[in-house]
Amino acid sequence: MFEILTLSTWKALLEGLFVTLEISIISIVISLVAGMALGILMSFKNRFIFILCRSGLEIVRVMPLIVWLFIVNFGLATWFGFEISAITASIIVFSIWGSFEMMDLVRGSLASIPKHQFEAGLALGLNKLQTYLYVIMPQATRRLIPASINLLSRMIKSTSITILIGVVELIKVGQQTIEFYARSVYYAPFIIYGLIFFIYFLLCYPISWYSQKLEKKWR
Repeated sequence: MFEILTLSTWKALLEGLFVTLEISIISIVISLVAGMALGILMSFKNRFIFILCRSGLEIVRVMPLIVWLFIVNFGLATWFGFEISAITASIIVFSIWGSFEMMDLVRGSLASIPKHQFEAGLALGLNKLQTYLYVIMPQATRRLIPASINLLSRMIKSTSITILIGVVELIKVGQQTIEFYARSVYYAPFIIYGLIFFIYFLLCYPISWYSQKLEKKWR
């Protein structure tokens, strides 16, 4: 066991983890901002905007993420004559996917607020913008947070598929390490994949636990 867990092995795994976190964090930040904006636009009930956003959501949901990764990473270079790195392609795909998923969560949270809450805000002398900011949004945010936290956890875990377009993230580094020790250490896959499991657990479980805690607190 100790012949596998050398300083170079830990360094390689940390480098892979950094790539995983780079893709995840940038995608999550973009998704939060864009998803909030799109979700609020959908709640205005403009037919053109609603149909446009809904169509984008369905296209993103129907098409597997791996297909989007192949299209962006390999297709753009052919169609438009330029190349992008696999990491950039991953960030683009995960940002688009996360933005539309977040958009739907925001829209659903806003739609779940009873109409009389808006009317009550107007009755108190608030204008439409003030009612939206001080009455509707706080209640919608309370309902949105648990579901959005689960989405963030899914995004972190799903970055593992970027290995298929050549991103050297945590899983890929693990495979490389296993291949290096394959002939000399027969239990290398168990140790390395066990470590990767533990790392993902440390990343995602606190998020899942916090989401469940919020749901129980606000139920």
